[in-house]
Order: sequence, then structure tokens, then C-alpha cells
Amino acid sequence: MSSSAHLRRLVVVWRVTISNIAINIHVQLISASCRSQTEIVQVKCIRRIPPLVHHLQDLLKRSNLVKLIKKCKDLGLGPGGFYLPGYRDGAKLNLKMMCLGKNWDPETSTYGDERPCDGSKPPIIPKEFCDLAKRAIKDSHAHIEKDSRKRYVEDVLPSMSPNICIVNFYSTSGRLGLHQDKDESQESLRRGVPVVSFSIGDSAEFLYGDQREINQVEKIRLESGDVLIFGGKARNIYHGVSTIFPDTAPKLLLEETNLRAGRLNLTFREY
Repeated sequence: MSSSAHLRRLVVVWRVTISNIAINIHVQLISASCRSQTEIVQVKCIRRIPPLVHHLQDLLKRSNLVKLIKKCKDLGLGPGGFYLPGYRDGAKLNLKMMCLGKNWDPETSTYGDERPCDGSKPPIIPKEFCDLAKRAIKDSHAHIEKDSRKRYVEDVLPSMSPNICIVNFYSTSGRLGLHQDKDESQESLRRGVPVVSFSIGDSAEFLYGDQREINQVEKIRLESGDVLIFGGKARNIYHGVSTIFPDTAPKLLLEETNLRAGRLNLTFREY
């Protein structure tokens, strides 16, 4: 091989090597970036999941849960209590539902002051329910302020005065497809007023994502006593429940309340 040909070969090899290094570095940076976007940050009992979804683990203690269950049972047996909701085409949801404050009609995706199927008025939201929801918001505010050092936490997660609570009971075969909570007032949605969700009883697999694509969603396990909050820029995420895990509810809670197998879920909103 001539010296000039050998030199050209060295130049080609050198360029390829530099190119490979650049590609490898680029791939590593992309991988690191992806990890940072999906990483769950845990501080004490609060996990913040991008985009700004807050998972407050075990926030509701057994005494709170017992009161919530007993009150939901009492309300659920009265006027406007639990029923099996459905759609215009006759399809039924895989859960029992009760609305407090305002009624949400799955057929029209609107709120009203009475339930169209029987004319019953939704019960008033108990004050202790609202107090727990507001406390969860305050705990999230404290975490945001500490974690990001933002002085105006309301810009990240607005406060709320809940006037709607939708109570769903999922049996062990219950499910809820991906959807957005977008039937509240335009002002509430514009401000990003959060949805606050309480999980009670059996654990559930919760799905969430920016798109309504089941193969692109993230998954998180919600256990009894957990609170999930999504508001601000995350207010319009798609979310759903794919699985209820049988026999995962705390035994002492079941003994004290006689809660049947399944998951009780309370979601608070501000119309």
C-alpha cells in the first residue's frame, strides 16, 4: 500500500471513529434525558411524576379511611346514592357511582342538579371530605416549594374549593378506560384547578399519559390511603384504571368497616 493510500485509510478510520464517538455520546445524552423525564422523584411520602402528577403515598390514615367508608355507605344507601351508570347505546360502566355536590351524567358528559335516570338530587359533600382534599393540596404545595424553590406554588398547582365529588366503587373486575376529566367549567379548566383522587380498599393499576394510546401510557400502583393529584399543566392528562388487585386491602380496615372486595375511589373537582 502506498503512503498516500495508507494516509487516506487512516483519515477514513479516524473520521469513522470520531463519528461513532459522537453518535455514542448523543445516544447516551438522549437516554439520560429520557430517564430524567420519566424518573419518579420521592420525598418522604410524596412522589412527583412528570408532568406534575403528585402521588401522596399513605396520606390517609386508617381513622380517615374508616370515616370515609362509613359515610359513603350511609350516603350510598340513600337518595342519589350508588347506581350503575351507562351510556345512550346501553353500555354500562364497570363500576358503581355516586355523585356528591353536583351530578355528572355519563350520557351527556355534563353536570346538573339532579340525576336524569331517577330525578334524585346529589347529596351534599361532607365537610370532612373537603377538608382532607384541601389538606392534600397543601401537602403538595409544601413539597413543590421545597423541591423547586418556587415562591408562587399556585402557578404550578392551584388551590381548590371542591364542590363536586364523584365516588366510584370498582369490584375486583372493575375497569375504567382512558379519558380526560374535561366537563368542568371553562374557567376551572383554564386555571388548571386540580383533580384530587382518594384510593381506598384494594390496590389498583392507574394509567396516565398525554395521549389516548394504551401502549404509550405510564402505569402506577395506587394503594389504600394513597392520594393522587393532577392539576396545572397536567390537568388534562388521559387516565384510567386497568386492574384491581384482589385481596390487597388492609385486613384491619376490612374488619373495622366490612368493606366488600374492590376499590372505593373519591375524586374531588371544582366546577
